[in-house]
Amino acid sequence: MTKPITLATYLASQSAADAALRAVVANVAQTCAEISRVVAGGALTGSLGAAGHTNVQDEEQKKLDVITNDMLRAALDGCAPVAGLASEELDTIETTGREGGFLVTFDPLDGSSNIDVNVSVGTIFSILPAPAGKVPDEADFLQPGRRQAAAGYALYGPQTMLVLTLTEGVAAFTLDAGGEWLLTHEALSIPADTKEFAINMSNQRHWAEPVRRYIDGCLQGKTGPRGKDFNMRWVAAMVADVHRILMRGGIFLYPWDAREPDRAGKLRLMYEANPMSLIVERAGGKSTTDGVAPILDLQPTKLHQRVPVVLGSANEVDQVGAVDQVGA
Repeated sequence: MTKPITLATYLASQSAADAALRAVVANVAQTCAEISRVVAGGALTGSLGAAGHTNVQDEEQKKLDVITNDMLRAALDGCAPVAGLASEELDTIETTGREGGFLVTFDPLDGSSNIDVNVSVGTIFSILPAPAGKVPDEADFLQPGRRQAAAGYALYGPQTMLVLTLTEGVAAFTLDAGGEWLLTHEALSIPADTKEFAINMSNQRHWAEPVRRYIDGCLQGKTGPRGKDFNMRWVAAMVADVHRILMRGGIFLYPWDAREPDRAGKLRLMYEANPMSLIVERAGGKSTTDGVAPILDLQPTKLHQRVPVVLGSANEVDQVGAVDQVGA
């Protein structure tokens, strides 16, 4: 049996990505391996439960939110090509005092509501080019998703996995018992068609009418307008739901919600929607705000901007757009 390729070997083979970018990816990947051990410690290390305060999103922080956020901050501050970072858990950006190189945005522990019940969580990250000749400011982070130099996530589940896109394609690595990332999926590809959707059905009464029509069509199964039966899956951690889609297809929706009519959506553009959208598109899927408008084309207007998200199997995302546009 051929020995699996390590992440270090894989990165060295990616000649289209410059050495500085590869160094940043390696730094984040190593930190995610360390986070995996901390998450696995759980109750044994006293790291479960609430931290006792809220973050900039006005959400209650878990102890592991704070721990993992600090781990990534420290690692990136010590990574020479990184000029600045932004986290879902921080009010503002942080700079390293260096110029040029890259900016990193991250959600240190996506799905943290699952931590205390031992359900999959993850880390999501995005790497953007930094401005040359200056220490970056907040405006320098506000780049459309298509400008990302790389993006990825780590999934802390039955196996710990790292999913990564550099200049093209999407590869996945599994963390072995010795703490090394080994290539297990060389070119992930999302099937164009699916019979599986992921959405929080408890919010159905708050959705806009086009989303309700789309989901109603799925629920009617073979006798409805779609002519096929659907299954619903919902982990309540974007990283886990998107990972399932990458592995076997599906569609994920987190739409606008009438409970907060002035807020465009729930998920954060810079820390969740943009990196996941780059991964999904590179794997042959689509990622949009409404089934039509690509998320990667959005011009961010603020650091903690939120957006609605519809992503996954391309033909199914198109179906959402068709319902929205024609009122079918």
